[in-house]
This record gives sequence, C-alpha cells and structure tokens, in this order.
Amino acid sequence: MSTIQDVAKLAGVSTATVSRVLNGYAHVSPPVLEKVVGAIEQLGYEPNQMAKSLRTLKTSRIIVTVPDIANPFFANIIRGVEEAAQVAGYTVLLGDVGSTPDSEEAYAGLLRRKEADGMIFLGHTLPASLNDLIARKGAAAPVVNGCEFSADLAVSSVHIDNAGAAREAMDYLYALGHRRIGIITGDLRSPISRDRLQGVNESARSHGLASDLTIVTGDYSIESGVELAARLAGLATRPTAIFCFSDDMAFGALHALRQAGLNCPGDVSVVGFDDVRLAQFGAPTLTTIRQPMREIGARTVELLIGIIENGVTERINITLDHKLIIRDSTATPKP
Repeated sequence: MSTIQDVAKLAGVSTATVSRVLNGYAHVSPPVLEKVVGAIEQLGYEPNQMAKSLRTLKTSRIIVTVPDIANPFFANIIRGVEEAAQVAGYTVLLGDVGSTPDSEEAYAGLLRRKEADGMIFLGHTLPASLNDLIARKGAAAPVVNGCEFSADLAVSSVHIDNAGAAREAMDYLYALGHRRIGIITGDLRSPISRDRLQGVNESARSHGLASDLTIVTGDYSIESGVELAARLAGLATRPTAIFCFSDDMAFGALHALRQAGLNCPGDVSVVGFDDVRLAQFGAPTLTTIRQPMREIGARTVELLIGIIENGVTERINITLDHKLIIRDSTATPKP
C-alpha cells in the first residue's frame, strides 16, 4: 500500500506539500499541484482507511498557546490560525500562558487526555509533560511550533530567518551612515532573540563596528522599550540609531525619545521588528522588519493537520520570507 511519503518522493516534494494538496489548501502552485495529483493517481494512493474510520474519535479541536495574547504580533498570527482551522473543519482553543506558570501544563493536559487533536505553541518552550510524547513519536506527535525555531525542539515549525532579518536591518542603518547603534533585545532565553542578536553582531563585525554597539536586554514590551531607550538616550556618547527587537519596544523607544526632548529621526533613528498594524500610523511611521504573521499562523495549521489527518511523520521546518519596510523613523545621522 502506498504511503504519503511515497507520493512525496515520486512528485519530488515534501510530505507537507502533499498534505496541503489533500486538504485543499491554496498555498500550492499549479505545476506542483499537477505533479502531486499525478503521483497520487500513478500510485493509487488513498489516505489510510483505518485512520479515516477513527475520525469519529477525534474532537476536531486544536489548542493554540500564546505567550501574550495582548501583543498585536501574536494577535495577527492567531487570526491566520483561526482562518486556516475553520477551512479544515477545526475549532481553536486559545490559551494565554504568559501570566500563569501552570497554565501551559493545563493546556498540554487537554492534549494528553485527547480532549483536543493537536497543539500549536507560539512560545519557545514545550510543556514538560509533553516531553514523553515528543520522545516517543518525534515529529509525528501532533505538536507544532510557530515563530520560534530551535534545533532542540524535535517538532515541525514555521518561522522567518531572524538572524538574516536582523542583519538586513543593521546593514541598512550602516548604509545610512550610522556608526553608534543601540540594540534593545528581547528575552535572550528565546531562540529568536538570540538569532536576532547573532545577526546584529554579524553585521557589526562585517562593518568593523562591533565595539560601537551598545546592547541592552528588554522583554518585548512597550514598557521595556521606554525604560531602555531612555537609558540609551542618556549616555554621554548617545547612539544615533536604536534597533528594537519588536515593534512594541520601538513604540516605547519613540515615547522615551520624545520625553527626552529628542527628535526621531533627526537626533536618533529607530527600527522595529514585526510590522504590526500601528507601525504605519505612528508619528513618525516606523521602519521595521515585516513578518508574514497571518501566513505563519496558517502554515502551522497546515503542518498540524498533515500530522493529524495524513500521518506525516517527518520534521518540517518552514522558513517564510521577511521584508525590510522603510518609513519615516530612520534617516542619515547628523554630522
């Protein structure tokens, strides 16, 4: 009997692509669709009938856990999750796990008790109680990560190239003529914060300006952006640009600069990360790295449904495109 892996091999695509075709998702180009359909017909592939017969035991629910439901970045990802889940016939149980230490384990318990069919987590850690499940099933476990890629997590994921995006932002600031740049990172326990800092350091070294960086550690919140940008603005040798690892922190930085009587971008340029909706409406409008937030959400659902519905067992890590969006908060530094 042919398997989904056989179809993927014959068509020259991943099992995730075969799964998207089987589930009717739109993220498949016509040439790829034709190859997959041809392979299915040639092999006479049919989804596992026993699995089909067990569908009545499924809940048609998936869990999504998010570190901070109030963060507009996560809100946009959740919208993508909801839209894709609805198309696939699943409802979403949403859990904000940032405020209560035990809440992540509570949602993991729903999966262990089979009160949900799968789980998408948007943070950087797995609940400890799922370690046995992941160790036993590996990438076949119905658990997918969105946003944060870590080689230590043996699950499929959807993310951007965070190091590459940070390098691009820094290279742009250096091209404008900035030499002293302040960096407000996110929590460095997070893989995406470490990856972005890696990109920052790579760019600074390539320009021979690593010693001119001033790096402070935030937590992705507006409040940390205010506090840390005020600290940077008060330095005797003030940075001429500040790169924040989230738009929320960049909004906080803009507020701190105004409070300090400084103009952006005249005195200090500011760059954010994410391109949430408010980034284009502030004063000044915010230069930032755009992440495809809704697509991240949709693609995590596709990966999860591939595991649940079609028995995908390989680990699939999808890297989506980012884009540097240049707006009014950056300019050449004063002489």
